[in-house]
Formats: sequence, structure tokens, C-alpha cells
Amino acid sequence: QVQLVESGGGLVQAGGSLRLSCVASGSFLNINVMGWYRQVVGKPRELVASISFGGNTNYADSAKAFTISRDNAKNTVWLQMTNLKPEDTAVYYCHADGTLPPASSSEGYRYLEVWGQGTLVTVSS
Repeated sequence: QVQLVESGGGLVQAGGSLRLSCVASGSFLNINVMGWYRQVVGKPRELVASISFGGNTNYADSAKAFTISRDNAKNTVWLQMTNLKPEDTAVYYCHADGTLPPASSSEGYRYLEVWGQGTLVTVSS
């Protein structure tokens, strides 16, 4: 069982900052890409930013004021959000993919994909 636990969401005024954290725990061999997605009611979930194990980052055009970082030893990823705007209001989800160990001695490695429970970010105008 692999879990992602997010924290750091909340209410902030426009122009303010928030830092989201996500910690992966459980039985996995490695975590490859970790990322943050966000979703507004009635709209599809969209990528905000992602970071590979080697530190390569990818940002949505709307997230240029954000910074994603990770600590591989702690299986933790952060999203530093600055100059927040009301349109950044959403539920933010942590996502990770990687490799699981074989379920039995006769099986091979398994693909891991897991989502966090989401943390609400509300930006007031």
C-alpha cells in the first residue's frame, strides 16, 4: 500500500503565498515523477507542475510563479506558490508514479501510480 499525504492548503489573499507538501509512504521500490495537479468543480484535473527523480521540471503556463522541488531521500515534493490569484483556487492533488516490488517470487516489478486525497487552496480577491 502506497500513500501520498498532502498538507499546506488553506485560505490566502490574492498576492499571497502558500507552500504545499506531499509525502509518499509505503512499500515501493522507487518514485519516478512526482507532480501537482489541480481541479475546479466542473472542470478536468490539470497538471500544475511535475518533477522527475533527477530534478527535471515541467510547469503549466499558468504556474510560472510556482516552484516545484523534491527531496528524494524523504520521498517528499513541495509546491511553492507565490503571487496567488483567485483563479488559482482549486483542490490540489499530489501524484506520483514509480515501481512496486513483485507481488510474489514468480512475478515481475509492477507499475505504481498513486494520488493524494487533495488539499483545498482558496485565494480571495
